[in-house]
Amino acid sequence: MRLKKPFMYWLEYSFWNVVDLVFPPTCPGCQTIGERWCENCQKAVTQMPAQVCQVCGEPSPKTLCKRCDVSRSAVVHIRSWAVFKQPVRSALHTLKYRHNIGLGQVLAESLAPGLNEFNWPIQAIVPIPLSEERQRERGYNQVSLIARPLAQLSHMDYLPRGLRRARHTRSQVGLTLEERKQNLKNAFLADPKLVAGKNILVIDDVCTTGATLTEAACALSEAGARSIYAYTVARAISHKDA
Repeated sequence: MRLKKPFMYWLEYSFWNVVDLVFPPTCPGCQTIGERWCENCQKAVTQMPAQVCQVCGEPSPKTLCKRCDVSRSAVVHIRSWAVFKQPVRSALHTLKYRHNIGLGQVLAESLAPGLNEFNWPIQAIVPIPLSEERQRERGYNQVSLIARPLAQLSHMDYLPRGLRRARHTRSQVGLTLEERKQNLKNAFLADPKLVAGKNILVIDDVCTTGATLTEAACALSEAGARSIYAYTVARAISHKDA
């Protein structure tokens, strides 16, 4: 289904085209000059398998994985567009660490068709926020660069202040599931004035264990959000699941 693109989206799209003419981008996957993310690299993306847990989105031959069969989170559904491997890994790395901010719109266009097919009753999109410390270091939130154009393409409200970090947390890299849960416990606060009574879609770049999305959903639920869904660009899965 071809999505109708609103005026503000086209305005930003035109802006980035002008920027690309003045400062030619480099494809993060194959280093082709003049391409923000070339067609060949986009075609090389490994899509998530069809069989996933209907709650957490982890590859599973059953409707519910073992973890979700035992306990449920505040998230109704978690889904991801692609597997976290090349060339998606390089694309997200350059967006996150090398200021390739124009790539956010390209990734949003990739995510939009799948989100439309889910047919979730979503009213607003909220990005996973950075801590104030990390936001100052980086200068921007890479998730917001994806979430905003995705909201435009999906004709939904965009609520960048719907969720905030209550405290700075250590990096999740290398932590076990339980360590991730403890690291993120009470890490988010949601604004009831913005999210109460609404069906919210939380956007993040990568899902590994779902701990970040689950904790964010808890904060949104406590603030009165009706239902919470989550969608990420990529999911890190083990070799045995792939």
